[in-house]
Amino acid sequence: MAAQLEHTNFTVTDPDRTAKWMCNLFDWHIRWTGDSRTTGYSVHVGTDTHYLALYAPKAGNLNAPIDNYTTQGGLNHIAVVVDDIAAMRARVEAAGFEAGEHFDYEPGQRFYFYDDDHIEYEVVQYD
Repeated sequence: MAAQLEHTNFTVTDPDRTAKWMCNLFDWHIRWTGDSRTTGYSVHVGTDTHYLALYAPKAGNLNAPIDNYTTQGGLNHIAVVVDDIAAMRARVEAAGFEAGEHFDYEPGQRFYFYDDDHIEYEVVQYD
């Protein structure tokens, strides 16, 4: 069996807030919440088989945002696959996020948006 990606763990300012909009937009659910590394707090949000671990360190330990595209090991974006990209774009905008440019090239269509933590998300629909 080939290895499968189970989860990704990244830092956000408010794991509960981020998990809430992810559940609303992507129809995911919260799998677990609790105390985490170095007195931090985590929320695991996703499906029964794959999830994102949203982590926040104890208060006051967040650094200023950096440009991850120029930082070795930085998070460039998180991609989700949907069946109806137009409907998801409308949902993203209704949630208060600004949907970016739409690209249509093999093997599908995509657009990008940033959340309140300046994390970029890619939404993809394969043809």
